[in-house]
Amino acid sequence: MRDAKFFITGANGQLGRDLITELVSRGVACVGADLGESFAGSEPCEYVQLDITRFEDVAEALERFMPARIIHCAAWTAVDAAEDEANRSKVHAVNVTGTENIARACRQIDSVMTYISTDYIFDGTGTRPWTPEDENFAPLNFYGLTKLQGELAVRRCLEKFFIVRIAWVFGANGNNFVRTMLRIAEAHDTLRVVNDQIGTPTYTPDLARLLADMNMTEKFGIYHATNEGGFISWYDYAREIFSQAGRDVRVIPVSSAEYGESKAKRPFNSRLDKSKLKASGFEPLPDWRDALRRYLTGRSEELGGRS
Repeated sequence: MRDAKFFITGANGQLGRDLITELVSRGVACVGADLGESFAGSEPCEYVQLDITRFEDVAEALERFMPARIIHCAAWTAVDAAEDEANRSKVHAVNVTGTENIARACRQIDSVMTYISTDYIFDGTGTRPWTPEDENFAPLNFYGLTKLQGELAVRRCLEKFFIVRIAWVFGANGNNFVRTMLRIAEAHDTLRVVNDQIGTPTYTPDLARLLADMNMTEKFGIYHATNEGGFISWYDYAREIFSQAGRDVRVIPVSSAEYGESKAKRPFNSRLDKSKLKASGFEPLPDWRDALRRYLTGRSEELGGRS
């Protein structure tokens, strides 16, 4: 690497903040970028206000800081809202145009780009875990389509890149399934949760550690990364959340059809084959139950000390 500086888009987001925390703890100089006027975290890092949908602004920022590595965490992630016709141009601008802008600017300064992708690029059929080599893409929703188009832009523009596909993300700095379950349980002692969508959670501090590890190497390519611990349903996940949080909540398993349609279709099969991580010498993410325990411990004050 020509220097140790990392440039993190989406620095104020759920993954971006944890990634900066991880890099700063390693003594790595970071530049954070996001739409906000200032960095929301407490770590010492440079920050630039940046609209990634404007190529000139992206190119200027990267030429100014000349980072060795760019980790692109910025994205439109509101899956149901992405289905609204009024939002589609904005979603495309961020997830497709913005990603291509980052990739083009990376090429200009010969930097390595890491792009965070998703299981939603696949159609979610079958039961076989998706591998990084699978190319039978068929997104079920507009969010997934734009993330696929962003991924393809990276692959088209660059030779040196990491693409990391993740699923079921949760962390301290954003909305997620765990937080939603605990909030709903404040008012309800019985919940219906789907049991026919299968995957594995991804805890952002653990993912941040992996991304930092990856970017200390040149083992470029496409990887799948979620926490270990096997494949589960959202129903299984909810039961473990309430068990660890000490909540007496009855969870009823239902099919997606019984639960009712959401604006955006969700894949039934979100199983991701992560064997390439170990084969490449990267440490797998810890068991998702352990990750959930650490997440709840960090929120113990909010939970009234019950975790």
